[in-house]
Amino acid sequence: METARHKKLSENILDKLSLDFLRNQVLKNAYGNDDTVIARLDPRILLAWYLVLGIVPWFVQDLWFLMGCFLLVLVTTKLARVAGLVLLLFGVGVFSQTGYLFVVSLFFGGDSSTIAPLLVLTLKVATCSLASITVFSGLDPDRLSNGLMWYGCPERLSFSISYAYRILPMLMEEFQNILLSFRMRGNPPLHETFRGKIRYLFYQVKMIMQAFYPLMLNTAKRSRTTVEALEIKGYRYAAVNKTVKKIKLATLRVTYNDLLFLAVSFLWISLSILASTLF
Repeated sequence: METARHKKLSENILDKLSLDFLRNQVLKNAYGNDDTVIARLDPRILLAWYLVLGIVPWFVQDLWFLMGCFLLVLVTTKLARVAGLVLLLFGVGVFSQTGYLFVVSLFFGGDSSTIAPLLVLTLKVATCSLASITVFSGLDPDRLSNGLMWYGCPERLSFSISYAYRILPMLMEEFQNILLSFRMRGNPPLHETFRGKIRYLFYQVKMIMQAFYPLMLNTAKRSRTTVEALEIKGYRYAAVNKTVKKIKLATLRVTYNDLLFLAVSFLWISLSILASTLF
């Protein structure tokens, strides 16, 4: 009974780590958060807010201020309803790196006094990372492109970023189709034993590496078709036409919620500065 329970647990973990699950998590983070509080904000406000919380923490060493900024972006990440896989990768990436540095410092003669500097570094990286996750999970490709264009970003660059968002589902679908074709033609090793599982893991890694070239080739073919369609519709002329740009940016509106979001953020940062001054 205990063996069957462990087998069921391992099967559940493998189901969670399937390609479909990974694709759904990525697409949910990029396209499935359009009904959140963050997604309803003006993209210009979000980008300005991101520039502050993505740059200022790197020039500050005060622990109280960094803690306040971290708590702020933690709340906004919760409001943005970020996919669980993205948060898991964030936690593993940030805090495992900090733990690694702490172990290395102890190995080379450090002591508990290294905890404070490492905590400051962790808060800086975590704050900037969560701010990035909040903004880019709350902006769809069109709103992100319009916000960048309003700030004077070249239209081709803003379109490239927007197109990269749009091509993401196509890339994942093409990658899945290539892996399925490899599995139909391949002969995977048996993985009932521990040695067989190791061999099967190497077989999966090898298959993913072999899928890279056909993925890039098929994507390049589709991209060429997309470029030709854009040229037919007069993309080059629209990219430099001021009337078209004005029409595209006419949908941007700063509402009461945007001002409230900025006011709450400014108030919280002011309280963090006050706490750092008092303590």
